[in-house]
Amino acid sequence: MKIELETILPEQIENRSFAIIESELPKDRKIDALQKPVIKRVIHTTADFDYLDNLKFSEHAVEKTLAALKSGACIVTDTNMAKAGVHKASLEKLGGALYCYMADEDVAAEAKRQGCTRAAVCMEKAAKLDNPLIIAVGNAPTALVRICELISEGKLKPALVIGAPVGFVNVVRSKELIMQAGVDYIVAAGRKGGSNVAAAICNALIYMATGER
Repeated sequence: MKIELETILPEQIENRSFAIIESELPKDRKIDALQKPVIKRVIHTTADFDYLDNLKFSEHAVEKTLAALKSGACIVTDTNMAKAGVHKASLEKLGGALYCYMADEDVAAEAKRQGCTRAAVCMEKAAKLDNPLIIAVGNAPTALVRICELISEGKLKPALVIGAPVGFVNVVRSKELIMQAGVDYIVAAGRKGGSNVAAAICNALIYMATGER
């Protein structure tokens, strides 16, 4: 039995995927030109067109984040999985660096002392960075809550918060809080999200800033 598939070279698969996504977007709906690459890359990562409605952007979030990236912004993720998914070489072209503190011994010790999650302590450590800061949260709602607290305490002013934790416990509420925190955000509203979504948003922004893809 011969199985017939669409013939396409491996290096052309991504472009073909994006062409399919473009063809399936609603023709009667106007999508912000700067938000569209972010939305399409998340759909590409998840094969889930719900993100067309689920992704929420603060006003001018993309424009301001691109400026921050071109000024050497650092990215901090709440999981090593998200960190692994961010295109480090492209970020380094912009003068930025990529961090995840979840496996750090001092973070584990401080979380135990405080009786809180390591993700929350990671945000405290991130607040000490000097560069413009993009925080990408794809797993821990406690990280988003701690970001809100640090902002209200005047200890943290990130250029962007990507709020995309996935799950059921405190997930929706933490996203609502970050959208009310007076900070620029891109949030996957509702229960959906994940480290892959957080990384996809980061990559979309990085590629836009470098002019790649």
